Amino acid sequence: MAQQGPLLSVEHVSKEFYGNIVLHDVCFDLKAGEILGLVGENGAGKTTLMRILFGMPVIAQTGGYKGRVCIDGNEVNFSNPFDALDAGIGMVHQEFSLIPGFTTTENIVLNRESMKPTFLNEVFGDRMSVLDRPDMKKRAESAIAKLGVRLDSDMLISEMPVGHKQFTEIAREINREKTRILVLDEPTAVLTETEAEVLLVALRNLAKQGIAIIFISHRLHEVIQVADRIVVLRDGLAVKDTAVAGVSVRDIASWMVGRSIAAERLDAGEKREFGPEILSVEHLWVDMPGETVRDINFAVKKGEIFGFGGLAGQGKLGIPNGIMGLFPAGGAVKLHGKPVELDEPRKALEMGMAFVSEDRRGVGLLLDESLEWNIAFTAMQIHGQYLKPVLGKLLKIRDEAGMRKLTLEYIGILDIKCTSPSQKAKELSGGNQQKICLAKAFALKPDLLFVSEPTRGIDVGAKKLVLDTLHKYNREYGMTIVMVSSELEELRSICDRIAIVDEGRIAGILAPTADIAEFGLLMSGEKTEAVQGANRG
Repeated sequence: MAQQGPLLSVEHVSKEFYGNIVLHDVCFDLKAGEILGLVGENGAGKTTLMRILFGMPVIAQTGGYKGRVCIDGNEVNFSNPFDALDAGIGMVHQEFSLIPGFTTTENIVLNRESMKPTFLNEVFGDRMSVLDRPDMKKRAESAIAKLGVRLDSDMLISEMPVGHKQFTEIAREINREKTRILVLDEPTAVLTETEAEVLLVALRNLAKQGIAIIFISHRLHEVIQVADRIVVLRDGLAVKDTAVAGVSVRDIASWMVGRSIAAERLDAGEKREFGPEILSVEHLWVDMPGETVRDINFAVKKGEIFGFGGLAGQGKLGIPNGIMGLFPAGGAVKLHGKPVELDEPRKALEMGMAFVSEDRRGVGLLLDESLEWNIAFTAMQIHGQYLKPVLGKLLKIRDEAGMRKLTLEYIGILDIKCTSPSQKAKELSGGNQQKICLAKAFALKPDLLFVSEPTRGIDVGAKKLVLDTLHKYNREYGMTIVMVSSELEELRSICDRIAIVDEGRIAGILAPTADIAEFGLLMSGEKTEAVQGANRG
């Protein structure tokens, strides 16, 4: 390789959002023609790092970053993606940004079309030039050839299979004359196994031509197959930077999720016994944008805390949202042996289920109403509680005293920081809003509680209190809980069994005491010996 020094250097880069540190002192280099595998769990900092490299406006809008990014040894600080493109950085995002009604050629050369003059140019200037379609096609086919795949340059994007769309995205980036660094964010996530293999060969092809590649993927076997080096991010830190030679998928999984030690269990030493099956789910599908569920099967026993984990976008959030009727769903769901009517939220609540949504502001709270109204509203609506008859039972009015008593009870139990029960929900901090959502669900006294991302966006102290409260309601009141979380250690601290969701299906179910690497393997789509074969426990 002709170039001696690194093409790209990331030097001591740190970034915080509103006091929350998401990257801390990250360093790595990238040489021309090298493929770097960048891996890490959700929230590890990968997306933020790529936003810095590509000059996304959100970085400057939130105070910029510390450290330096250098290309060919010269510091760069992009204020927008156009600066990054001019410097030779191309990025292919997870979501396609192609125009469906345009052809492969038109998408590849978009905004860089070839033009040719007409006889009107002499009078009216360059604006009378027309598209030079033969040259555009020639350029597109050259980019496709450089990629080393077969694409029809005249096919409409709307008629293409998904794999060809991904190749078109990449061809568009390498068609840019200046592209020297290519960033690919989960490029195989939408591809079949065969298409993924073709893509990995194509990336090797590009690397041989001197293009440096940052390959972000949770499919660890693909990272090992294609990358020269791996950088592992965990909690905003670059915890490992090593050559791929001799590294196993299990090694990477361990580096991603941390030391192989059991989580601190809230029930250490406690022998758990459960009742009969309370919930059974067979062939569940849910059409929730970004969290599609394809075919989920599991069962939960009375008194159990059953957890769902997995990477973002794999479908874990879709499970409770589908069962509770918030998104279109199908399959067979039974509670206490009785069929649950999907797409009917009220009936799900009436049967004895409750749901604490991950979207507390959009779904969970009445932001402009008082805490009393928020906590009592669903119990009032579903069970007719906190209403008292007047005029000889002709009318019912709110039981203000009962609502206040209920609210004060949960303010005490959950340590909700507020000025009074009549304070508006929108005036509380995120952590206290989350506690209101929990209180509202607890007030229903459900047989089965779905709780989704219960500690998202709240501080460490509030996290512990929320988990302690879930533990308490499970142990003292026998409440069965199905908990969805992106925090693996959180699941391991409280759950009896944990299912990992990958590509809309359950990859496996593990005991919370299983080796941490086993969870990492399941998240990366790998099979693991420690998986409990029977989903019914």
